[in-house]
Amino acid sequence: MKMQAQILEVEKPDNLAYCYANNLVVLTIPKVIDALRARFIDIQGPRKDDICYATQNRQDAVKSLAEAVDLVLVVGSANSSNSNRLRELAERCGASAYLIDDASMIDPTWLDDARAVGVTAGASAPELLVEEVIDTLRQRGIATVRDLEGREENVTFSLPKALRIPTVAVD
Repeated sequence: MKMQAQILEVEKPDNLAYCYANNLVVLTIPKVIDALRARFIDIQGPRKDDICYATQNRQDAVKSLAEAVDLVLVVGSANSSNSNRLRELAERCGASAYLIDDASMIDPTWLDDARAVGVTAGASAPELLVEEVIDTLRQRGIATVRDLEGREENVTFSLPKALRIPTVAVD
């Protein structure tokens, strides 16, 4: 079965560009881009630095996590695209995965056959909710909790010049 990018018809194939939502599952994006580039040789894409580093880092971390555990709990809202992609990616990597708003949504039957449980969160999930999930897992018999090392994020962004407030030196 051909993907849409392989059969796409456009009016000006020599004047074409693509972009994508930065929270799409990173396993899918390269396949679509490869198909577009094979079909449209001169197609232009975004610069690498246009891709959301935080989304990429979270998805990379979930891939590693899902390979090391049986069950992944993603703390995040059902209307969060980022959180949904994390759950989908964990499943694609072979783990059972559930999206939960908070610890009250953990179904005890999910833990029955799980030898190891991973917890991650969407970008907007408060750390407090993650800690509550971990506490609940401890109460339900998960004896060992450890943090997995991820990529350190130390990117800072400057305010646009129009939004900066000039500082005044006071004597």
